[in-house]
Amino acid sequence: MPAASGTRQNIVDAVLRIIGQDGIAAVTNRRIAKEAGVSLGSVTYHFATQHDLLRESLLHFVAEETRHFTALADECSDDGLDVRQAVETVAQVAGGGDFDTRRIAPFELYVQAGRDERLRAAAAECFAAYDRLATRILAHLGVPDPEPLAGAVVALVFGQQLRRLATGAPAEDLVDALLVVTAPWTRR
Repeated sequence: MPAASGTRQNIVDAVLRIIGQDGIAAVTNRRIAKEAGVSLGSVTYHFATQHDLLRESLLHFVAEETRHFTALADECSDDGLDVRQAVETVAQVAGGGDFDTRRIAPFELYVQAGRDERLRAAAAECFAAYDRLATRILAHLGVPDPEPLAGAVVALVFGQQLRRLATGAPAEDLVDALLVVTAPWTRR
């Protein structure tokens, strides 16, 4: 059996997979134990409540996303960013062509944060990382005063991702929408 920290991480990973596959309502201790390959007692030992499980899962996701988006923002060179590079970065952010459970789970967790104010700080931290990346990309594309526009661009990306999830719309729709928003400052 893995060490305590490994067991805890296995449980968190299992929760994220379950949420992505079947939603938050499917998160039960028995299912988590089975999915994580741990005993039922391990689940309750590491997490006293469902809220603790969801909070830890959201915090884990936020930490990974924050690291990922900070690295992407750092990769945006100070020499400028052309539209193609911006599109490639957005494609990385959007997760490519298919939605896997890792890409679906955040939507569930963010909705849960809307219901549970104790989760909102973690969600806000993740959106701040998204906004920083959007600000950096917009600045490199030549958008003057990009900070006020960054939140709207992040919302557009999330809205398009949700649309893709619900309708199967192609990833290109997201790219097209972003090109429309940045058109005044860029050339296709």
